[in-house]
Amino acid sequence: MTVAKTRVVGLDIGTSAVRAAEIEFGSGGPGASRATLHRFAEITLPVGAVRDGEVVETSTVAGALRQLWQKGGFSSKKVNIGVGNQRVIVRDLELPWMPLAAIRKTLPFQAQELLPVAVDSALLDFYPTGESVNETGRVAQGLFVAAVRETVTQNVLACEAAGLTPEIVDLNAFALTRALVQQDLAQRTVGIVEIGARITTIVIVSQGKPRLVRYLAQGGDNITDGVASALRTTQVEAERLKREIGIGHGFNPELAPAAQSITHVSTTLVEAVRGTLGYFAQSNPQTPVETLILAGGAVMLPGLGQFVASATRLPVALGSPLQHLDVARTATDARAVDSRIALPVGLAYGVAS
Repeated sequence: MTVAKTRVVGLDIGTSAVRAAEIEFGSGGPGASRATLHRFAEITLPVGAVRDGEVVETSTVAGALRQLWQKGGFSSKKVNIGVGNQRVIVRDLELPWMPLAAIRKTLPFQAQELLPVAVDSALLDFYPTGESVNETGRVAQGLFVAAVRETVTQNVLACEAAGLTPEIVDLNAFALTRALVQQDLAQRTVGIVEIGARITTIVIVSQGKPRLVRYLAQGGDNITDGVASALRTTQVEAERLKREIGIGHGFNPELAPAAQSITHVSTTLVEAVRGTLGYFAQSNPQTPVETLILAGGAVMLPGLGQFVASATRLPVALGSPLQHLDVARTATDARAVDSRIALPVGLAYGVAS
């Protein structure tokens, strides 16, 4: 008997690059059996084409997506895409229990007090995290998600201009959870810190469910900017020197201004992470974060992991979505970019959400 299989493509439209991963799921979809990564590819974007997680130059991004499909040889033009920046609001919400479809219908009424923009200017969703019973009866607990419609629309238009068809628009934070929090981690309380070029995503996950999401308008390119300014050099040279200097390593005294800048910018970022952990701990004293998982291209900065561990006093591990996947021969190059593949992999897993 032939086992039915499904292939799904997750597409990450980032600030510095577009990336896609094609995953094959066995009969029953994600979770029913071990999935296989068949293809992965990435194409660098010019500066300014995507700003703060939102497509600015549609034709440029569409061109990069066409190159991506040519390079990757993906079997489908149907994609799952993500959204995640400071124009996305994620907040706890508790409502009288009702079926999820009914809850989603009530969101426009709930959103009026939660949104800084008009309700019809936003896309709304509810992610259930649990339920309980209080003096008023059964209640549903979850995360209220609102994304400014324009943010989503611009990314969808870029896909369509490249001949792609977005099937699902997902929250990046949820995608990261699916890709990185599996097996034993799904039984614990963990924090994901994905540091991209200009946006850092923080997700606190307890028992496999996201409980807190925060987006920071800061990432690896901000560190590069600081090095370029300190040494009055180009972005390309600053990027090279940033990786050469790192954090907490020895360096040529002539590079001291750059090293100080790296430490300063990194400290600002890590303090924001620590503040988020502290907020969660105050609200959830029974389930403190036990470990941090780092992901994203910027986490490869030498010494950053140790710096985060020291500042937060938590164990820190590099997220590896590939450890939960079989990797076909057509995708072996993906092993070299493991820290950058979590988001497209998690978006592909969204077929089950």
